[in-house]
Amino acid sequence: MSLAPGLGNTLSSWLIAFPALFSIINPLGASLIFAQATEGRDRREVVELARQVALNSLGIMLVSIWFGSWILGFFGISINALRITGGLVVASRAWLMLLQPETSEARKEKQALQGGRTVTTPDLRETAFFPLAMPFTVGPGSISVAIALSSSTPPNMPTADYYVGVSAAATTMAIVVAVVYAYAERVVAMLGVTGTRIVSRLAALILLAIGVQILASGVEGFLVEALKQAKAA
Repeated sequence: MSLAPGLGNTLSSWLIAFPALFSIINPLGASLIFAQATEGRDRREVVELARQVALNSLGIMLVSIWFGSWILGFFGISINALRITGGLVVASRAWLMLLQPETSEARKEKQALQGGRTVTTPDLRETAFFPLAMPFTVGPGSISVAIALSSSTPPNMPTADYYVGVSAAATTMAIVVAVVYAYAERVVAMLGVTGTRIVSRLAALILLAIGVQILASGVEGFLVEALKQAKAA
C-alpha cells in the first residue's frame, strides 16, 4: 500500500532532517554532562528541567527552520551560498567530533556547568534556557544545521511538505532530548563513557556525510545557475 504523496514527502524530509539533528545535538553524549549538572537533585525536579530544556530547544530549532533562511535572505545571502556555508560548518563540526570527541565533551561541559554555578543554583529551572537549552543542547552548530536543512528542499517536492517533515523531525528530536535527559543517570550507567564516545563518533560520521551533501547541493546550484546564464548569453 503506497503512501499519499503529501505523507510520503513529509516522511522523506523527516528522514533527511532527523539524523542530521540527532547527530549534531548528540543527546546521548550530552546526557553524561546533564547527569553531572543535576546530580543530587530531586527526581521530579530533574524530569521537569528535562522537559523545559526540550521545549526551549524545540523553540530555537523551529525559529531557525522557519525564519533562518528568510533572515539571511533579507541580507542578500543566496540559498546556494547558505547551503555551501552551512555544509562547511556542519562538516567541520562533524570532523572535530569525529577526531576529538574529548574536546567537544569539554566544551559542552563548560557550557552546561558554567564553572560549577549551575550545580549550586537553588532553582534549576533558571538554567532551562541558558545555558542548558542554548548553547549546551542547541548551539551554533545545531542552528546552522537547522538553517541549512530549511534551505535544502529537494527538487519536485512541495515546500510545505518539506517544512512539515523537518519541523516534525525537530519535534521528535525534542522528545528524544526530554526522555534521554530525564533518564540521564540510567543512560550513563548503561553506556558508560566509552560507549557514549562510540555512539558520538558514529553520529559524527553521519553528520559529516550530511554536511558534505549539503555543501555539494550548494555547489551544484551555483553550477546550474552559471550554465543557465551562459546559455542565455
